[in-house]
Amino acid sequence: MCEARRVSGRTRGQRREGRGVVVTLRPVIEGSGPTRFSRQLWHYALLAMMVGLLAVFLVYPIVLTVWGGFVKQTAAGPRFTLEHLLLIFEDSTLLSGLFNSLRVAATTTFLAMAIGFPLAVLSAGYRFRGKSFFNAVVLVPMILPPFVGAIGVRAILGRQGALNELLGVDWDILGQARFWGVVAVQALSLYPIIYLNATASLANLDPALDEAAENLGSGWWRRFSRITLPLVRPGLFAGGTIVFIWSFTELGTPLMFDYYQVTPVQIFYGLKEVENSARPYALTLVLLTCSVGLYIIGRVLFGKKGHAMYSKASRAGGEKALTGWASWLAAGAFAVVTLLAVLPHLGVVVTSVTAPGQWYRSVLPTRWTGAHFNEALTAPDSFGSIVNSLKLASAAMVADIVLGVITAYILVRTRVRGRGVLDALCMLPLAVPGLVMAFGYVAMSLRWPFGKDGPLGSVVSVIAADPNPVPLLIIAYSVRRLPYIVRSTVAGLEQTSGELEEAAVNLGASRLTAVRKVIVPLIMANLIAGGLLVFSFSMLEVSDSMILAQQTRDYPITKAIFAFMERLGDGPYIASAMGVWGMALLTVTLFGASALLGKKLGSIFRV
Repeated sequence: MCEARRVSGRTRGQRREGRGVVVTLRPVIEGSGPTRFSRQLWHYALLAMMVGLLAVFLVYPIVLTVWGGFVKQTAAGPRFTLEHLLLIFEDSTLLSGLFNSLRVAATTTFLAMAIGFPLAVLSAGYRFRGKSFFNAVVLVPMILPPFVGAIGVRAILGRQGALNELLGVDWDILGQARFWGVVAVQALSLYPIIYLNATASLANLDPALDEAAENLGSGWWRRFSRITLPLVRPGLFAGGTIVFIWSFTELGTPLMFDYYQVTPVQIFYGLKEVENSARPYALTLVLLTCSVGLYIIGRVLFGKKGHAMYSKASRAGGEKALTGWASWLAAGAFAVVTLLAVLPHLGVVVTSVTAPGQWYRSVLPTRWTGAHFNEALTAPDSFGSIVNSLKLASAAMVADIVLGVITAYILVRTRVRGRGVLDALCMLPLAVPGLVMAFGYVAMSLRWPFGKDGPLGSVVSVIAADPNPVPLLIIAYSVRRLPYIVRSTVAGLEQTSGELEEAAVNLGASRLTAVRKVIVPLIMANLIAGGLLVFSFSMLEVSDSMILAQQTRDYPITKAIFAFMERLGDGPYIASAMGVWGMALLTVTLFGASALLGKKLGSIFRV
């Protein structure tokens, strides 16, 4: 159905070309009367549903954690108190843990920035030998969670490890410098987030700005500091924020290095007293306050909107070709960083094929075996954890795709009031530490309608004689990874004309049918890319898995890897084999997402 209105002697949609009249028919988009009212009603209903879900499963757990840090149970009932928080700051051990966590996060972010940003500048501004290859392998460090990479680092840098035997020394690197071991593993694992954000920001710069400054006599450093850096600062802040929050609340890596004097580990071990003590709540509240406070400070100081450009141009047009030694140096920089970044992965792979006790005081193992891979896929504990993770990650992926399409549709296709609230709620999981979210779900499971006396106590529970954390694990995975699918889907919808959907509706299709048969196929690549990210990162989620799964039968793969690392004998070797399976999975999914989204992949990792 099309609309034609007489305006100044011509039909609406007509335009003159020479002496003739060319008629362009435009579909009715907004509609009027009852139809438009009905559409708005459905839009507001969808908005209310999404805000309600996020309020219950995102805001409520955070509120419970905050409330638990301020409430004291008395004979007269709960009352507000600052006693728990004051006790945290009076305990030197807990203060030391908080200070160490901040040191780890700040140092990790600085090193990741020092590694990722120069590589992004080289990749965006220059052509050199092997550039395509290095752009592909830059994602390799992301295929393994930092805490699994710690297994390989211990095998290489431990006191009886390969490095000491190669150099003929007796350095106790990890015993005397566990802090630097944690920082190095996390920085080499997380620098691709900085690289992706910086590359995406640099790709949007107009080379004409730099050329104009060069023509006016500005040197390279002046142009870089006065033009390039201010324009890409928001992108750097976005990547740096993710790295800082991730490393500040990282639980697995400090545990693997036996570095217990950090707040996340103290919260993890405090879970045992959560039913009888408010201290774990107060400590988690301090962690959340520090994360949000530092984020706000950074946002004010470094994250302000960059200077505006009058136009955007392809960065490829401003690339300069490097020749001779300069080309080799650029390629060498990528090669050195890549080699250092994959060392933990190589350590995990070698450990996975080493016979128990045969990589001790030697550069390489003295005996090899493939039995650990068979054990990882056949032993009830290890295979069961892989199956659990596959089920949980698949359920989270399906849920996020459905919720992501609804959310993106509301944000892009409607003009309902309150869309900004929904957008902010969807991005909140990127700014809130995963450890805080996991602890909030524990608090949620202790209250009505769950808990001992709640009607759903047998359906959802974490700390109980016979717990069932599966529903909470699916919800936690879905909420934590929802920003990835929302941003990916929004990017697809913004590139898809709404007139196609309206044309289908005008031809008699229902709104749901139009979305399902017109919009979804057009944004399928974005949905697949976002879904792959949700699936892969859910498979190797650490904080939620470590805290919510308390029984062996419920262990996801990351909790099982940690459990095997604590088992004597062949435990670390089976854990390494499971880590290799995880690497293979993430390799496929991340490279698939990268192929589908290209440079837009960096925008996924932004707060």
